[in-house]
Amino acid sequence: MATTTSSETAPTFAELGVAPEIVEALAANGIERTFAIQELTLPLALAGEDVIGQARTGTGKTLGFGIPLLQRLGTPTEDGTPRALVVVPTRELCLQVAKDLEGASKGLGTRVVSIYGGRPYEQQIAALQSGVELVVGTPGRLLDLAQQGHLVLAKIGGLVLDEADEMLDLGFLPDVERILGMLPDKRQTMLFSATMPGPIITLARTFLTQPTHIRAEQVDASAIGERTAQFVFRAHALDKVEILARTLQATDRGPTMVFTRTKRTASKVSEELAERGFKVGAVHGDLGQGAREHALKAFRTGRIDVLVCTDVAARGIDVSGVTHVINYQCPDDAKTYIHRIGRTGRAGKTGIAITLVDWDDLPKWKLISDDLGLGAPEPPETYSNSPHLYRDLGIPEDATGRVARRRRPAEEEDEDGEAPATPSGDEAEAAGRNRKRRARSRTRRRAGEVVSGPAGESGDGTTGDSDEASADETGGAAEGADDDGRSRPRRRRRRGRGGRASGSGESAAPESATVAANGAGED
Repeated sequence: MATTTSSETAPTFAELGVAPEIVEALAANGIERTFAIQELTLPLALAGEDVIGQARTGTGKTLGFGIPLLQRLGTPTEDGTPRALVVVPTRELCLQVAKDLEGASKGLGTRVVSIYGGRPYEQQIAALQSGVELVVGTPGRLLDLAQQGHLVLAKIGGLVLDEADEMLDLGFLPDVERILGMLPDKRQTMLFSATMPGPIITLARTFLTQPTHIRAEQVDASAIGERTAQFVFRAHALDKVEILARTLQATDRGPTMVFTRTKRTASKVSEELAERGFKVGAVHGDLGQGAREHALKAFRTGRIDVLVCTDVAARGIDVSGVTHVINYQCPDDAKTYIHRIGRTGRAGKTGIAITLVDWDDLPKWKLISDDLGLGAPEPPETYSNSPHLYRDLGIPEDATGRVARRRRPAEEEDEDGEAPATPSGDEAEAAGRNRKRRARSRTRRRAGEVVSGPAGESGDGTTGDSDEASADETGGAAEGADDDGRSRPRRRRRRGRGGRASGSGESAAPESATVAANGAGED
């Protein structure tokens, strides 16, 4: 069985017949020898044959299908009509694949464009109209632009379906089938997937022509366990953040990905870590695409070293050098577990995977452990001060749940002039205090207590009622709070007896006081 490590005995790209322009571009990035999936795929794909490639993420599949597309179809054309198409399940993977293919095609002059949702149409349509040889995109946006006539698929000679099983999980298979129906019958098709469930096998039989099935390694726990040390702890929900904070201070920790099941938990954990002084960002579905890309960019460039993400948002994220993966919440099944910890121990490197299991999740974890043969159905009970936690993960004995971090000049803004992805420790603490103070102010106003001003009155001379009831019958704005927690006086405009609007001057004061005394804010 072939291994995933690119060793000195592995053939070079040049030896497998890759064009000199591509070989030079790869060598400029320190890539000279092939990984197992590339070694097995390239001879067939360069000859134009259909291929089914089965290997887990992080084994070099992108170049395995990208080099044949670039070499056979990636040279610039006069009409600029796309000739190669790569379909991927997520926006993050779309950007990653497009970046890798652009790097490999520098010597060819191939125009590569990424098409995905969450971004305005105009820029993507303009890129297609200016001419492109290779399109990388997500199913929904590709289908949308194709149906509108902006994406011409009539000359596609090479198609790749990457991470096909994830497209199935995310419900994209119907869109993929509609896209395949728009393509020419005469083409080369390559399908890559970590697993081969029934619908993917059916898809391959329907749309591929006599494909060769390549399996570079066993897709099971042993394939991951070879280079990833796995630790499992039974943790109390209220102590998890404290355990996480100490784990992030392990002596050999580098870039770290923290996985949660829900968007709300991802947001909460990232805020907690920021307040404790860690350089952290978040990627989840409640964030806009711009914020997600900014967090990923900060993680790749090292401005933050902790990325908290949900499973769906993290699909396709490929960041080199991730040393630790922490499952803050137990994954739902064995496949999700494999996907999560596959973010580390990639491309021949070693990694550490840590899973924190709640008491309620013990039955779920036992199924995962038994399914993958991990031999850990009952994780040891662990707290943030447990000696074995420090010993197993290499945490310094003096580590606490908070780190002191001063803002460095380099963190003022990145090269694009954007603000840093996470605040410094002092700023995060101040932000947390402000949030708590504003929350207390809102609670007191809802309960009818005094927020500021003389006893029994708010800052504007009325009783401290709730936000919803504080606007008077003439449409006055509800009382709010400044960032420092102080109340803002409301401006009232009342209609005088003659129909004229009276402002908030002296003549209006007695009338306003009368309204307040008689129950201002009633509907």
